Amino acid sequence: MDVLDPDAIARLRAGFEAQAVMRTLGAEIDEIRAGRVVLTMPFRTDLTQQHGFMHAGIITTVLDSACGFAAFTLMDEGAEVLTAEFKSSFVAPARGNTFRFEGDVIKSGRTLTFTEGMAFGIADGQDTLVATMSATMMAVRNRPGVNALHVIPGLQP
Repeated sequence: MDVLDPDAIARLRAGFEAQAVMRTLGAEIDEIRAGRVVLTMPFRTDLTQQHGFMHAGIITTVLDSACGFAAFTLMDEGAEVLTAEFKSSFVAPARGNTFRFEGDVIKSGRTLTFTEGMAFGIADGQDTLVATMSATMMAVRNRPGVNALHVIPGLQP
């Protein structure tokens, strides 16, 4: 797969940095390639559920961003990405010292892009698959107030 927009990487980084939720969660970009984005995040007790595992909502949030930004790498320069739908499945408790979120494009279209994602918990050099995601991302064009730096007019990153 080829990146359609030569400035896509810079726009992706700007969009990621503008997401306050990713900063709040401590997520970082680990890898960017055409049709693929990998994010990482450290374990934090303040993001766990009652059994001490990373909360499913947190895992889903970061996995959604990995899939969305993977789709974004193949969109034209006038497009922004929004999630149209996703389904997550949890296959193991979300535990680890760190987490890796892989988003990959399955099929890229002008308006809809289909992605798959996997979240891994990493501890003692061992990667454990904790969740999968199937997501459809939508390219949004020529919509006032929707750009890589803010979605809500006047909202400051």
